Amino acid sequence: LDMAALLANYKAQQKVERGFRFLKSPEFLTSAIFLKKPERIEALLMVMTCCLMVYAALEHKIRHELKQSVPFFPDMKNKPTQSPTARWVFLAFEGISTFEFQEHKMVTGMQSYHHELLSLLGVQYKAVYS
Repeated sequence: LDMAALLANYKAQQKVERGFRFLKSPEFLTSAIFLKKPERIEALLMVMTCCLMVYAALEHKIRHELKQSVPFFPDMKNKPTQSPTARWVFLAFEGISTFEFQEHKMVTGMQSYHHELLSLLGVQYKAVYS
């Protein structure tokens, strides 16, 4: 490896550490786990690691798609950002509700930036909120 690649790899470690910090955070409920058998602890850690991989992949896809296009996602200060965290995106979608009655479905609480982000992510995501 040349020095530039070595430095880039070293700096990339921070992303992995940030992910594991998320796994240890109280929001992920790791402090409320009372497992005794090593097999169950290992299984839970495997599930949590898979969740972290999905979380990181979604965050990467959101950031990549936002950088490739004009739309932006508002940050906590309502300023435009093209690199929101997945956690912030989840929080921004918190006020959205779906109502279903017989064959009719209604989605409330959607803002324009929600529609733009869902369009960027693809038809599978858009179908859930349409």
